[in-house]
Amino acid sequence: MAYPIVSAPYGLKPINLIGGQVFAGSTRLLPIQYNYGTNIFYGDFVALARGFVTRQAVTTAGGAAGLVGIFLGCTYTDPVTKQKRFSQYYPASTLAGDIQAYVTDDPDTVFKAAIVASSGSTTVTSAANALVGQNLQGSDLAGNLNTGDSSNGLIIPAATTSSAYVARVVGLVADTAQSLGTATYSSISTATVTTAAGIPFALPVGTDVASIAANGQLIQSGSYVATAASAGATTVVLNAAPSTAFASSSTLVFTQYPEVLVKLNFGIHEYYTATAV
Repeated sequence: MAYPIVSAPYGLKPINLIGGQVFAGSTRLLPIQYNYGTNIFYGDFVALARGFVTRQAVTTAGGAAGLVGIFLGCTYTDPVTKQKRFSQYYPASTLAGDIQAYVTDDPDTVFKAAIVASSGSTTVTSAANALVGQNLQGSDLAGNLNTGDSSNGLIIPAATTSSAYVARVVGLVADTAQSLGTATYSSISTATVTTAAGIPFALPVGTDVASIAANGQLIQSGSYVATAASAGATTVVLNAAPSTAFASSSTLVFTQYPEVLVKLNFGIHEYYTATAV
């Protein structure tokens, strides 16, 4: 069993930089306008509008909208106590004139994020090896007022991805991967796989599918589960036929990767687009 269990999406969390460079916790302080009316949670995408940080609707994030990075908390003078506050999230309509957001604005930062099935879902599904190098769209949900954390994840894509999507997958998080088990391959029609017996475990959308070669080596299929399958199902629908055909009666291996490593897509981040905000 993986540790820890990923029970819900949490926004984007900086891990390191591409090329293996260390993320040293560096952020940029950027202002939030007095009385700005939208909550911003730790891990949310943020943009710049007239020099102020605003929460970005991640499903439509783009360079023209001024995406500048990921929000990692804020500081301001409490309008009631007059004391300096450090907050995990920005509370909407704060009447302070010195609000400063901590933003991870380095375009080369690599972030960790959870995978969900749709923009309105907080149910964690799975990524797969086939998604490395692909673009993912973000969900757009209100964060958690109790923790101050974002509730956004990245969405498992349809058969194709778009250059307008906000994140590029650079890797999978192996630490939280879960082996869901195996099944014996029987046949395939286009991308629908039939197994010799009912699968004794449920398969979430995005589950990675591989097979075991005669020499014991693992063969990546380049495919993932496109339609969730319940325990006992004898067929599994993939997003595409495997790049290497399954051998007769081979063992299929199903692995859930709840989290991915991503960077902001080239041309989406404000610093990587020639269009000024």
